Amino acid sequence: MKPTEKPRVAVRSRAAAAPKRAERRLVGIPVAPGIGIGPLFATSEARPEVPRLTVAAEAVEAEVARLDVAVRASRKQLGKLRERLAALPDDISTELDPLMEAYQRMLAPGRLLRGAHKRVEARQNAEAAISDEAEALAAAFLAGTDQAAARHAEEVREVARRIVRNLTHTPFRSFAGAPEGSVLLAEWLRPSDAALLDPAKLVGVATEEGGADGHTAVMLRALGVPAVLGAAGLTGSVRPGALAIVDGSDGVVILDPTPATITQARRRIAEHAGELKKLSRLRGLPAVTTDHVPIELQANLELPVELKLVARSGAAGIGLLRSEFIFMNRDDLPDEDTQAELYRSVIAAMDGDPVTIRVLDWGGEKEIEALEQEGLVPAVAGDNPALGLRGIRLLLRQPELFETQLAAILRAANAGPTRVLLPMVTALSEVREAREVYERVIRRLRRRGETLPAIIPPLGIMIETPAAALSADAMALESDFFAIGTNDLSMYTLAIDRGETDLTQLYDPLHPAVLRLIQFATEAALRVRKPVSVCGEMASNPRWTKLLLGLGIRSLSMNAASIPRVKQAIRALSMDECIRFARRVMELADPAHIAREFEDFEREE
Repeated sequence: MKPTEKPRVAVRSRAAAAPKRAERRLVGIPVAPGIGIGPLFATSEARPEVPRLTVAAEAVEAEVARLDVAVRASRKQLGKLRERLAALPDDISTELDPLMEAYQRMLAPGRLLRGAHKRVEARQNAEAAISDEAEALAAAFLAGTDQAAARHAEEVREVARRIVRNLTHTPFRSFAGAPEGSVLLAEWLRPSDAALLDPAKLVGVATEEGGADGHTAVMLRALGVPAVLGAAGLTGSVRPGALAIVDGSDGVVILDPTPATITQARRRIAEHAGELKKLSRLRGLPAVTTDHVPIELQANLELPVELKLVARSGAAGIGLLRSEFIFMNRDDLPDEDTQAELYRSVIAAMDGDPVTIRVLDWGGEKEIEALEQEGLVPAVAGDNPALGLRGIRLLLRQPELFETQLAAILRAANAGPTRVLLPMVTALSEVREAREVYERVIRRLRRRGETLPAIIPPLGIMIETPAAALSADAMALESDFFAIGTNDLSMYTLAIDRGETDLTQLYDPLHPAVLRLIQFATEAALRVRKPVSVCGEMASNPRWTKLLLGLGIRSLSMNAASIPRVKQAIRALSMDECIRFARRVMELADPAHIAREFEDFEREE
């Protein structure tokens, strides 16, 4: 709900007014903050059946053509969706457009469609071919550890589902009948469904399936509609038209609320509106503690189309530009000129704010078919992609690939302050060898007559393995800066895959082993006066800001949407209290005790 809106409470019809039912509360996953009160509008959609047939040899050509027709229809539908998004307010369309861009890239000629064509040519029917190829690609993504892996897996599955729906002529869900001021109820929502919602009509969304990190959740947050996903038992226990409250902040759906509950919800709506108004005013304010210590807040960037969102967030630069987007969904490797132009466009768009470009961090979970076709990487990832050929290991093994990218970055750096970041470093020798390659490229460009920036971009490393963290004192002497990637650092330290749902409770960035590695790396950098930042998931959680500041971190990079809340946390903290808090936490050896320390600090606030 927007700050200027008044809470809307729809009056139930006579048909829905009786009989009176007891208030019920269902707990789900909070994905979009805020409170919505209104009558339930239920919508459902049949899932298309995926037949499995063997195509006759003489019918293969017609089956390929049928697949191509469905792909073209899918492209056309996504084009119309993007047109609709363009008509929404800028702050909404800016955040949703990158997701539509991702879907359209998946429908371009690439691994998904080529693989599906090969399956059809092997006499598999089109529905099964596209579904099986999508599942194979999704499994490859999920085998990795990159933060974007789960999102890419969802993208390819969503595109395949759309193609199957077009192949089977299964109608799409319609929301045209949703009355103004209603709460949308569904078993599940696809991202493309969320893109069709009208935020002016709905006061809340509740589903029985879904999670906090998927594209559907991202879209609902962008639309500003309070939403709870994954509320088990929801669709089997409600009456359409019954009054409901969706609490997207706490993850609760309240059915048939009492008058006292409604009064309390209205009060919280007003409080939430005030908080949003306060956050919107933070954009132009500095990220500085109460005792005047400035903190640098930067954004992570995966695709150039996210630049508008970065600008809107008030970020002071890009702390992590994932360069993999240049290499993905292409038949060939981008040459130096192509890369230079893309990097230059991003750097120039930041208008003098620094941009840190992480060189290609290929891993077994990433779909970069051009690398396979060139024979630079294996076509099939090893049994454990996280422990194989990835990051700096690949680049040093393929120096031409590495040198081309470095040359492109150096040329683009004339457009503004730039830094170069090396991924997945585990040994000092890798840093030294990478610097030799970097200096060789600089000399070659100068001989070629290229104009280079007066200040050559610094060369830093990711601290995302225990090996790098424990060698940080030596690494700091060979590197110009550190960027601590807490996602992979936690995974490698705890031997837990973040995507392994059965072990989710064991993946804990606040584990004392992880915190001590962060502390050791930070102190090593600060001793020799080298910049150090955190660019992993820990940076985006305002609850953890006080600990990171207390450990000596003065630069944080995160998804752009998290910057206002982290800035709000910083402006309420003093550096003295952060340091005292960090000292107390670092004396603890039990994750449960650390969690209680955070709870005690929040109660004191």
